[in-house]
Amino acid sequence: MRRLRLRSVCAIDPGLTDAEFDEIEQEFGFRFADDHRAFLAAGLPVNTRPEPREPGVFYAHAEPWPDWRRADRDQLRAALNWPIEGVLLDVEHNSFWYESWDPRPPDTVEAVAAAARMLAQVPPMVPVYGHRYLPAGRGMSGHPVLSMWQTDIIYYGLNLADYIDREFGRQGPGEEPWEPQATVEFWRDLV
Repeated sequence: MRRLRLRSVCAIDPGLTDAEFDEIEQEFGFRFADDHRAFLAAGLPVNTRPEPREPGVFYAHAEPWPDWRRADRDQLRAALNWPIEGVLLDVEHNSFWYESWDPRPPDTVEAVAAAARMLAQVPPMVPVYGHRYLPAGRGMSGHPVLSMWQTDIIYYGLNLADYIDREFGRQGPGEEPWEPQATVEFWRDLV
C-alpha cells in the first residue's frame, strides 16, 4: 500500500543491494538504520519529475529523494551535512548555543569553530526526503522521522512507515497515538 502511495509522487527503482549498501556506508561513513535500510532495499524512490514549486518559497533540495545509486556524490554529502550546517548557521546568526557545550566563545568565528568540533561528535542523521531525516545506526529502527531546518526540528512521523503515510498518503492523524519520542543524543534535545 505504501509503495502505491509513493508511486503517485515518484518512480520506484529496484531496491539497493547489500553490496550497494556496503559501498554507500563505507563511502559516507555511516550505517543506515534497519528500517531505513529495509525501505531502500524494497525499492529506491527516485525523482522523475520536478516537484511543484510555490512562488516565493525556499526549497531545501531541488531533488528531494536522495538517489543513493546515481546522485552526484557532493550532492549526497551536502544532504548528509544539512543538519550540521543548519545548527552552525544558527550558532553564527541566531546566537544558538547548546547548553551542555563549553561556554560560548565571545567571538562568533571562534564560536562556530567550537560548535563544529562539538557537532563532529553527534550521531549522524540520514536524509529520507528533502529535509526529513532519520538517525543512522545499524541495529536501530522505529525512530521518529524529524524535519530538520537549522535548529527548528520537529517530528514528522512516529517512525518511517508512519512518516510515509503522513507525507504521501492519508491526511490527518494516524491510527497510533501521536507521542513520538526522539532518543538520539543531541538531536532529541532540539525537538
